[in-house]
Amino acid sequence: MIYRFDQFELDTGTLELRGHDGVIALEPQVFALLVFLIENRARVVTKDEIIEAIWDGRIVSDSAVSSRIKSVRQALGDDGAAQRFIRTAHRVGFRFVGEVQDDAPRATIIRAEAMPDEPTQSTLETARPAIAVLPFRLVGIAGPYATIAEALPDELISQLSRLRWLFVIARGSTFRFRGADVDMGQVRDQLNVRYCLSGTVEVQGKNMSVAVELADTHDRGVLWGETFRTTVDGVHEVREDIVRAIIGALELQIPLNEARRARWKPPEQLDAWSAYHLGLQHAFRFNKTDNDAATSLFQRAAALEPTFARAYAGLSFTRFQDAFLHYAPDQQTARDDARRYAELSLEHDPLDPFGNFTMGRSFWLRGDLESSIPWLDRANTLNPNYAQGRYARAFTDPFLGMGDSGQEHADAAMALSPLDPLLYAMQAARAFSHVVRGDLEGGVLWVDRARRSPGAHVLIDMVGAANHGMRGDDELARACAEAARARDPSLRVADFFRAFPLHDQALRDRYAAILTKYGF
Repeated sequence: MIYRFDQFELDTGTLELRGHDGVIALEPQVFALLVFLIENRARVVTKDEIIEAIWDGRIVSDSAVSSRIKSVRQALGDDGAAQRFIRTAHRVGFRFVGEVQDDAPRATIIRAEAMPDEPTQSTLETARPAIAVLPFRLVGIAGPYATIAEALPDELISQLSRLRWLFVIARGSTFRFRGADVDMGQVRDQLNVRYCLSGTVEVQGKNMSVAVELADTHDRGVLWGETFRTTVDGVHEVREDIVRAIIGALELQIPLNEARRARWKPPEQLDAWSAYHLGLQHAFRFNKTDNDAATSLFQRAAALEPTFARAYAGLSFTRFQDAFLHYAPDQQTARDDARRYAELSLEHDPLDPFGNFTMGRSFWLRGDLESSIPWLDRANTLNPNYAQGRYARAFTDPFLGMGDSGQEHADAAMALSPLDPLLYAMQAARAFSHVVRGDLEGGVLWVDRARRSPGAHVLIDMVGAANHGMRGDDELARACAEAARARDPSLRVADFFRAFPLHDQALRDRYAAILTKYGF
């Protein structure tokens, strides 16, 4: 069937909308909606009818319907003010009002589900991971504490909604799924989510345990689980800690799973979101080969979605590594790129914590630590559970002489994300906070933990040599220095201070003397 109106042809056989300049790309749901409106142009169709036709009756928000209507209008050069083709019937629905000529009897409605694997015009809207947080199941007699089974998931929904990379289904929809035998397939189909967080609250006398698990609704596999224990009297005191720990785990586990999924796709089929998450996995390996691979993947994500803020934040992150770890031959260009990409990220989404984090870190490369603090604080304000933001403050504060606050931020970062790819950096930041306070024992304890952590880069060995040397352990200091030179023979004292711009001159002199002693 071909429908002709104005300058357009809508071909349900080839699934194409054609205009004067050729085929106009449409997402499957947008194409299906346009067909549905044209086939029912004799009347106003309600939002419920649209949901039934396009989403097969699954629960979706009014904003989702409005978004698809807007996309149809944009494809036709229409808008909500002109309404040349699609007229809004206030509080009722929509009607197609253009004059249409068709070449055959009415075709059957095309559902978006008939084209599940076809690429879309906007990869972000369809690829952004979505999660449903279900009401927790109550086990035992909780008395006045029974409300915790709903209070915790409700608080989680509110906090997760602050993560701008994650689509969180509202409580009004997720809390319909109650009981012990919730079917993951039903959650997936009715809420259109890949991830589901469920849990139980069990009360035994004065003791309470909260068990949670994150599942992939497509294969029903459990990606992560944890149990938190407390007393019924203390549950409200630890509630915030439980919420923070869960969010920290989800920030790590969901991106890891997204990257695992992306690895199965041929490179030419990677959408922007998949390319971004695969890039993250490479970026956190902290070597030149992986950093270059991450840069290419972030560039692909930005090319596919030019307004994708996190793709630019990722590019700022990798160019920071190029400058910080001397991967790039032109250090100044790498520093400039780190700032430029951070600015692009904030231009497209000023409220994204990752963009604010990368902007703050770009000042480190210029030794301007004071200017980094407002950006890092903004990242932590936008998301108080953002482990990397807290780590960045833990890194910055000791170099400005604030050892106590540096330790507090380091501890918070590690509590939020105990398996973080930047764990070694959090531990190294805590090591600096001890040295700044004159605690050399703590300085060597934490730098040794950092050196043993996965992904630790060569500069951590250099810190180990300096901290052990200041403590007077010549054998361990030499071992650290040899390990650093084996990885990068070109390292010098200037490289240390370029990476770690200590403001206290007396402490700088001590570090310089020790590093010189051990051959840097």
